[in-house]
Amino acid sequence: MARIVTAFSPSRRPLGLVEMSYIRWVKISEALARAGHDVHFASDAIQWWPRERDRVTLRNGVRRVPLRGIRWNDYDVVKTLFHEGFKTVTDRGGASHPFIIAKVGSVVGAKDLPGIYFYGHVRERLYRTQRAIAAFARYITVLSPQAGELWKSCHGRSEDLLLVPGAVDAVIPEVGADPYPTDDRPRVLFAGNIYRLRDQPEANRVLSDKLNTLGAHLVKRGIRLYFLGTGNTRRLDRSVVTLLGHAPYDASWDYLRFATVGIVVAAGPFMHNNESTKIYHYLRAGLPVVSEAGFPNDHVVTASGLGEVVPNGDMAFMAERVDAAVQREWDREAGVAYVLANHTWDSRAAVYDRVIRAVFR
Repeated sequence: MARIVTAFSPSRRPLGLVEMSYIRWVKISEALARAGHDVHFASDAIQWWPRERDRVTLRNGVRRVPLRGIRWNDYDVVKTLFHEGFKTVTDRGGASHPFIIAKVGSVVGAKDLPGIYFYGHVRERLYRTQRAIAAFARYITVLSPQAGELWKSCHGRSEDLLLVPGAVDAVIPEVGADPYPTDDRPRVLFAGNIYRLRDQPEANRVLSDKLNTLGAHLVKRGIRLYFLGTGNTRRLDRSVVTLLGHAPYDASWDYLRFATVGIVVAAGPFMHNNESTKIYHYLRAGLPVVSEAGFPNDHVVTASGLGEVVPNGDMAFMAERVDAAVQREWDREAGVAYVLANHTWDSRAAVYDRVIRAVFR
């Protein structure tokens, strides 16, 4: 067993499980604890929430510790999440720790590249952090083989790369009440993040426009498109996309369970190395998926038998396939079984567990 501390955001805002980055932070911490490690969760976020359902409870023995004043060398392993997590550790004097495992989300290049939707100074800032990760981290975690290849071409390191895609819970909350408005129309759900303008304005524009176009086609077919999630929603057309706001992680499962079909749209012709985590969650809920092609984990949809990948950029055809998915009888249990066998947080934590136990027996 190793003593591990996980780090991501330095924010003092209340910690909420709404965005996938925070969800992954909590879930991988809990999975490492289930693997037998002593896991601490370093955060200065205030813990008060006005509503009980929004409060975050760390499970499986994970202990929350203050980020401020933390002593990194009290731990065998420092596990950082995303560029921000490594920067958080660096800013607090932890870069010299001998066993940092740095998880990177989208790997960016030294210049703007197709399929990577960070540009200009935002991309430059991320790349500077990557160079520091390459210099100080013992292991680097990427989401996809494509991300690994780009990392090697930029930073020249390959022997210490770990492939750890996104994942989903093996055990999810019990079924609750139907959270949707009363409506006889089939419910098509996009659950996820369409990004803030300050981070990825182009991605926000493309995703919003695609949802508007798809929603307009679905309305003509008597189908209602819902948006559940985060990001700037000002471009979304409320006449064809129904906004549900966002929901805490545990409460979000009922939106997936009571939907008819889940959809995925891409921020451009293809995503060079950043996958769609919502695919795993749709499948875990037994929700059929229609996904626009272009993601490194497209294969998960077809391999599950609970969905279809459609050509990128044709929202009229996608609406046609969504309509077909609404009418089809699916083997939902087989789709759930597939994701449980291949894509849980415990299976992802096992990758870390192997390299940690090789050193800390």
